[in-house]
Amino acid sequence: MKTVTVEGNQRLPEARVLELAGLQPGFGWLYYGAWRARGLLDSPWVASATVTRVFPGTVRIRVTERVARVRLQQPDGSVLTVAGDGTPLPGALNTQTLPLVSGWGPARLGDVLQVLSALSRYNVQSVVFTPTGLTVKLPSGSVWSGDPQALLKYAGSISMYPNKDISIYPWG
Repeated sequence: MKTVTVEGNQRLPEARVLELAGLQPGFGWLYYGAWRARGLLDSPWVASATVTRVFPGTVRIRVTERVARVRLQQPDGSVLTVAGDGTPLPGALNTQTLPLVSGWGPARLGDVLQVLSALSRYNVQSVVFTPTGLTVKLPSGSVWSGDPQALLKYAGSISMYPNKDISIYPWG
């Protein structure tokens, strides 16, 4: 192999992308294929990857990395950084400004991520989940709902009541 290019990597160093792609020095590029590149998908940071062989001696690797979305407090008190699709991202740096998600009861990360996506313009600071609902803490005030779908439906009312604590029920 004469040339290898790596594109799209922000957090993973190029050397790590090459290692995950199975492109070690001395490996015969004629035998390089999807089976070898599948290692890219083993990294939690890689959402997708495209590997293109261009004859006679070039391989192009294009990765799309996951982006840290929330900090999830575990039952033992430790905090785990999670991407928007729910994938844990070990070793994430500079995550202090991400919303902190905590709570108890059944896991509700899917609901929380959906609500955070819908409320992204409100600068959400934290979300607490319980079996009875979600409490979303904003810079000024908070929003509670027992039903995430009702919260999503009536999310526009948040801006109508600044500096207030709002409760949204399924019936409005």
